[in-house]
Amino acid sequence: MNNKKDYNYFEAFVNLSKFSLNSAEILNKTLHEFDSSKLENKIREMHNIEHSADIAKHDMLNRLIKEFLPPIEREDIISLSQKIDDVTDAVEDVLICFDIYNIKTVRPEIFKFTDLIVNCCKSMDVALVEFQNFKKSNRLHQEVIEINRLEEEGDALYVNGVRNLYKTSKDPIELMVWTEIFSKLEKCCDACETVANDIENIVMKNS
Repeated sequence: MNNKKDYNYFEAFVNLSKFSLNSAEILNKTLHEFDSSKLENKIREMHNIEHSADIAKHDMLNRLIKEFLPPIEREDIISLSQKIDDVTDAVEDVLICFDIYNIKTVRPEIFKFTDLIVNCCKSMDVALVEFQNFKKSNRLHQEVIEINRLEEEGDALYVNGVRNLYKTSKDPIELMVWTEIFSKLEKCCDACETVANDIENIVMKNS
């Protein structure tokens, strides 16, 4: 029988990924139903998620300090937990940008990007669920590949979005603002891919 004090690091990774997915869904919904007058409340909601994710990550690391024999190397637990948390931070940064730059309307190209970020976070979540049984999982490798594919799709959305921006506007402030927002959106996909790469590296080390 397992000791009730046992701590499951793999479940903790999944818990962290839920914060990322939740933040991505809030970003997506907020921008699809954009109302600048409600943005402050949405940012507060997003920050509460990010803060809860930080608390969960710190709880994991505090337990790791006292852990005699963790299931994978300590450095890998620290690295993966931070990289999952980076996804949540990257998503929050997008919404903060909309507030900082006082955005009143959303460019239509943005919606495909936020839909994609949700899909990236969903695939990341599935990958982390499968990660617990990585020696037997038939799906983990497929999800890692899917995250890589989605990240490439994000690169294409970034290139096409910025290209279209510079074709349709000559306003220097508008160009600066939306280039920055497109960059922040791309970083969300990059952050998910970094998690996938970390998972793949850990699996290789432990197989």
